[in-house]
Amino acid sequence: MTRRLELTPGGPTGRRTLAEEAAAELHELILSGELPSGTALRLEELAKRLDMSQMPIREGLRRMAALGLVEIVPHKGAWVRELSMEDLRDTHQTRLSLETLAVRAAATRFADSDATQARDALAEHVRLSKLGDNIASRQAHTEFHFAIYRAGGSRWLPRAIEPVWQNSERYRFGSRQTKARIEQTRREHQAILDACIAHDEEGAETALRDHLEGAMQRISETMARRSAKP
Repeated sequence: MTRRLELTPGGPTGRRTLAEEAAAELHELILSGELPSGTALRLEELAKRLDMSQMPIREGLRRMAALGLVEIVPHKGAWVRELSMEDLRDTHQTRLSLETLAVRAAATRFADSDATQARDALAEHVRLSKLGDNIASRQAHTEFHFAIYRAGGSRWLPRAIEPVWQNSERYRFGSRQTKARIEQTRREHQAILDACIAHDEEGAETALRDHLEGAMQRISETMARRSAKP
């Protein structure tokens, strides 16, 4: 697999500082929903939970704030940012704007090596989804998309996309991965990859838009059902 994204905790060697370890733990707790939106993030409690001192946790919280997952207000504290339909729509529209630019650029210069990286990541994503390994499948999903976006050659687009991507990932936890859903998602991803391999800019953008719009609809329906529950 390709390297982890720059803002994602953990370096290419696999070795982490305490601050990186704290960021990685906080990152997973937030994305998995174990630290739900609105949760107050108190240093003393987190230090006990993660079995480390407060200093690396403080730095980990700053890194999560840089990703847009945590809100920090001086003299008031920190908390997990709230989930809402308004934020979901804003996140979705921003992703559409940035990722369509990235996928069109990728389609103009997609190489065999890019196709291999994306194809391997997609196969891994499908395999892990079928196994029910949500953490690893989420990473493989990220690797698939960013293998494509990096192929466009822009230094800044992948960096601009990642905070919005990370925020959108918070809306995915708890979604049920049925066989039909896994296959549907695979087909959507394959359509994006096929268009990039064919150097079809319009086709790549259309496939990506269909994929993101489908995900938006599924997440919106899930949120609506949850809010309707007494």
